[in-house]
Amino acid sequence: MPGVSAETSSVETGPTPTAPATPGGAPGAPVLTCEIADRVAYVRLNRPDKRNALSTELLHELQHTAHRLAKDRTLRAVVLAGTGKAFCAGIDLSVLADAKGSFVKGFLPRPWRGTNLFQEACWAWRRIPVPVIAVVHGTCFGAGIQLALAADFRFTTPDAQWSVMESKWGLVPDMSGVHALSQLIPIDIAKRLSMTGEIISGERAAQLGLATAVASDPHTAAGELLDAILVRSPDSVAASKRIFDDTWHAGARRTFARERAEQARLLFARNTAIARKVATGAAKPDYAPRPR
Repeated sequence: MPGVSAETSSVETGPTPTAPATPGGAPGAPVLTCEIADRVAYVRLNRPDKRNALSTELLHELQHTAHRLAKDRTLRAVVLAGTGKAFCAGIDLSVLADAKGSFVKGFLPRPWRGTNLFQEACWAWRRIPVPVIAVVHGTCFGAGIQLALAADFRFTTPDAQWSVMESKWGLVPDMSGVHALSQLIPIDIAKRLSMTGEIISGERAAQLGLATAVASDPHTAAGELLDAILVRSPDSVAASKRIFDDTWHAGARRTFARERAEQARLLFARNTAIARKVATGAAKPDYAPRPR
């Protein structure tokens, strides 16, 4: 059963100077917004009155938007954030109340993906071939922390509140959270967070390895990382993501084979030739779409 929300106070941060501004909370406003600027997708959870708790509609939108972005070979990166005073406070309790309807249907796994709706709403963001950066402020509880952990990088305000909240309700993190936690932190820390549901600060999350870095303005920090990534070949960036995601817990022999396979594709690629010219100052980082 998915992570649920909990009431708490939070602090709002301002929007990134480079990301498109998205007003939230207006009647009829979309629950998720996605704007693409300079080949970067800026995605925002847009239920600020509910602290971006995940409704059934928002779960579907997260899944569908991630799948759509994954097919865009011109895309270079994704920034995932929340409007209002929180990143995401967890699952909207109305989802759990519908025990005979959409919840049961969403809980059933899709064999071709190995995930159900709740898991895919988070893990689909890891499946996107380009780097995904989560910008966390306010509350990041339950389903929210699992969504953040599915990103490749996480920048957080120091006073953000993080929690694997499921144990408060007698549950476990089942929206890809166990797998994501196993990639980031030691098993004893993962067990402690999951068993206690303790709330930790963004600063503590970074110390434990849950967050990539702490910043008073995490949008700016995300932008700085984007600047460093976007000058590199999109082919090599995507290949790096694939290798690490596919072999992080694999043995050396399998990893070495993947290194060779990816490098063989890159050696004579068009974007590799462009990257060489960029490195010597002979060209600007104007790359072609990724081949995969």
